[in-house]
Amino acid sequence: MGQLSKREASIHYFQQYKEIFACPICKKDMEVSEAGKMFCANNHSFDVAKQGYINLMTKPVATMYSKELFESRQQIIVSGLYDQVQQEIAKLLSGQQIILDTGCGEGSHLVRICEQLDGAIGVGIDISKEGIIAAAKYYGEKIWCVGDLANSPYKADTFTTILNFLSPANYEEFKRLLAPGGKVIKVVPQSSYLKELRAQAFADSEKESYSNAQTVERFKESFNKVEVKRVTYTVPLAVNLVPKLLEMTPMGWHIENPDAIQLKAITIDVDILIGEM
Repeated sequence: MGQLSKREASIHYFQQYKEIFACPICKKDMEVSEAGKMFCANNHSFDVAKQGYINLMTKPVATMYSKELFESRQQIIVSGLYDQVQQEIAKLLSGQQIILDTGCGEGSHLVRICEQLDGAIGVGIDISKEGIIAAAKYYGEKIWCVGDLANSPYKADTFTTILNFLSPANYEEFKRLLAPGGKVIKVVPQSSYLKELRAQAFADSEKESYSNAQTVERFKESFNKVEVKRVTYTVPLAVNLVPKLLEMTPMGWHIENPDAIQLKAITIDVDILIGEM
């Protein structure tokens, strides 16, 4: 028997973890056929794509995120820019983990956190098809899904950890999906996040400063037990990564003259919010 194609390997992986899924249309249990069709008892069905992901959207959604953006994001994350944040998140987790990364993009944060944990199962969901295609391209042995958290394709009480990394949140859905004793981990910018970029691009404007106070307060209101851990550090930034950083961050989209931006180092400054029910 020859080596499995990416699609065949993904079909076997989806079959192995089919019990986490619920039909996004009728909420029934899902099965996965050898041919790569995920279906429920009411015959709602979705096909595993040749790239190894599955699209569980019930209607198409246009997003502003391009293939190029996700390629830039992957290069930035793989460069190690967020390594210390990922390491701090991994330290918070123990035992057998099944992690849902909500707004996973091209999947690099999830993969690099799972690599630090024994036997962790990684599931990534994003509304952007381009992001999930990139995730499936770069990383195997993960469950990559195009899907909408407002109508997520998963059963209740399924995930030991829900990760939300610099991405919009849906706390009611997070609480539905979280297994008893599990954690929601949300990463939000702190005041010095990418401060070198802010200083050059938005000098003397309100965009030069940033506060996450409202986001943190809403998180605290949503969970019974909350811990906040700040992680801040400054690292060198290679010249070839500067345009990649500008392309991947919404901050960079509003710069009139991106070629004028010169960054030799960049600061990562985030709060890791840990919530438990």
